[in-house]
Amino acid sequence: MAEGYLTTHVLDTARGLPADGLQVELFRIEGHERAQVARTMTNADGRTDTPILPPDAFQPGIYELVFHAGAYLDSIGAPGGSPRFLTDIPIRFAMREGHYHVPLLLSPFGYSTYRGS
Repeated sequence: MAEGYLTTHVLDTARGLPADGLQVELFRIEGHERAQVARTMTNADGRTDTPILPPDAFQPGIYELVFHAGAYLDSIGAPGGSPRFLTDIPIRFAMREGHYHVPLLLSPFGYSTYRGS
């Protein structure tokens, strides 16, 4: 059995701060099916308090993180108006084994991600 886990981190690059209070969901993708695995919020450091997918729940496969950026940007009074350019940000990726870290660098008008360490 493969061993691994998943963590994330959200940085608000427009403010130069961690994104505190941003909701993150994790889904497992199998064919055309999408099943929710976890739902959590980022803390004051922009991270989740525990791995979003801990070692005891890890399975290799295709996953999707959904970052609820619009609600976060609304909550901090970020510029951009309504409706927001960015609402929910889905990031789909595959995991085999090991530690996967998928951070999000966020601003009201753009974002980037990568496989971190």
